[in-house]
Amino acid sequence: FHNHINKFVKVIPTDYKKALAIAKEEAIAEAKAAAIKAAEAKQANGSSTSHKSTVHEPKLQDLEDYIPEKKPAKKVGANFIKYRRKLPQITVPPSERLQNWDEFQNGLSAKDIKTQASRCMDCGTPFCQSDLNYGCPVSNMIPQFNNFVARNEWELALKTLLSTNNFPEFTGRVCPAPCEGSCTLGISDDPVGIKSIERQIIEVGYKNGWMKPNPPSVRTDKTVAIIGSGPAGLACAEQLNKIGHNVTIFERSDRFGGLLMYGIPNMKLDKSIIERRLTLMKDEGIKFINNTEIGKDIMLEDLKKDYDAVVFAVGSTIPRDLSIKGREFKNIEFAMSLLEENTKALLSNELSSVRKQIEGKKVIVIGGGDTGNDCLATATRHGAKSVINFELLPQPVAKRNDSTNPWPQWPVIMRVDYGHEEVKERYGNDPREYCIMSKEFIGDSDGNVTGIKTIKLEWTRNTETKRWEMKEIPGSEEIFEADLVLLSMGFTGPNMIKNKTVETNERGNIKTTTPESYQYNTQENIFVAGDCRRGQSLIVWAIQEGRRCARSIDTFLEKKTSYLPDLG
Repeated sequence: FHNHINKFVKVIPTDYKKALAIAKEEAIAEAKAAAIKAAEAKQANGSSTSHKSTVHEPKLQDLEDYIPEKKPAKKVGANFIKYRRKLPQITVPPSERLQNWDEFQNGLSAKDIKTQASRCMDCGTPFCQSDLNYGCPVSNMIPQFNNFVARNEWELALKTLLSTNNFPEFTGRVCPAPCEGSCTLGISDDPVGIKSIERQIIEVGYKNGWMKPNPPSVRTDKTVAIIGSGPAGLACAEQLNKIGHNVTIFERSDRFGGLLMYGIPNMKLDKSIIERRLTLMKDEGIKFINNTEIGKDIMLEDLKKDYDAVVFAVGSTIPRDLSIKGREFKNIEFAMSLLEENTKALLSNELSSVRKQIEGKKVIVIGGGDTGNDCLATATRHGAKSVINFELLPQPVAKRNDSTNPWPQWPVIMRVDYGHEEVKERYGNDPREYCIMSKEFIGDSDGNVTGIKTIKLEWTRNTETKRWEMKEIPGSEEIFEADLVLLSMGFTGPNMIKNKTVETNERGNIKTTTPESYQYNTQENIFVAGDCRRGQSLIVWAIQEGRRCARSIDTFLEKKTSYLPDLG
């Protein structure tokens, strides 16, 4: 709108008649001038012109009649029909990727990104930006920024994107993109590559110097302490800082970023990308304090007294265990422990210590998902003798099943991620074993794990409940050799060992006044956001949690409805 406002003419109602008269006089003058010019042209050619033809005037209908009409734009075929979906290419082949820990996926060129953005259908009801059980939880205005990119208006695209998403440089790399799963174009064709467009927008912003510190012009006297520096804590901090509150983030680790820093390998999210954003936030006035554990180094009661509001944004960090016979054997580790240790070693140039634990070992990763895939890639890079991945569920179908998995739900289909590709490159086969259950860990006399006793499963759908049920297949028992077992089966809740006074609900998450509320209880100045409130989830949900929690805190502090956005 701001780009087009200069094209509007302001006309005060009382001057409307005067404007019509002026327009009429100008039209008559133009008509006479045109008639005279035509007469002169004909006279020069030896022809004559009648008097009546020079004084003929068009009838005045309205002011708009004298606005010259532009030629209609040339119609072209719909771009989602003309162009095919194109995603960022992994330009480095697996054989080369395995030699280092560098981020390997490059964005598309500016030309390709504009083409992909033009594929957007600009739907009347854009399901891609819904925050329900499908679509984008942060309610990104996707058709709008796609339109700006297609028209080469990058700065407007950046402003539109940042109005709903605090950290596009993170989501554009590690989010699974539920928006693309609910893209309307995906009903009959490949969806728009929204994730790659989002990443390109923010990178263009940094490249052109548009991402500058923007501290608030006025500060309030309110102080907020945020415990945890993951995406929920960072989003909450940025929102509160925008409106002038004084925010301090406490992190128990040596580096900030939560699982962004230590839970996601460098080849997926280069740590310099996180540091770039943290530097920007520090320059905007947000304070960061690391190596500080609340309940150990600082008591929660002291925080409640020293700050006007306290936020728990500690994530869901208790890993789900596999309590079967033989669990006590050595070298059965949680997947996140390995990933955290590996990134710390990478950043301190001490990777050899991790390599000694894996090189030449038979590695089995129990559980899929992003964490399991990251473990496959990590073990392969460290020279494991073999790498296998156990999946409890059956192998997904190649194409969406419209009866059991209809659009706009997230498509449950067979995917090959970078870790699967790299294992196949190194060992010659896809690492995944489907419909398999671990029954017992086997070990030697020294207490080391040596294998896993398993059994195959059969999955059937209950016709009454419509739920999938599993049963063991007799005679399908098998033993897989293993020197190192990594458990990647999700998380059960926040680690609140040092703060036992904080109540949790039946799911193990921190309790709030209501399931929709972000306040711990009505008597205290404690708030909760992110995975520690709603359970293990995606980065986009964490960002949404932080933004909505910030609004709740601002309302609490100012005793009035916040100006911060709720959804979007």
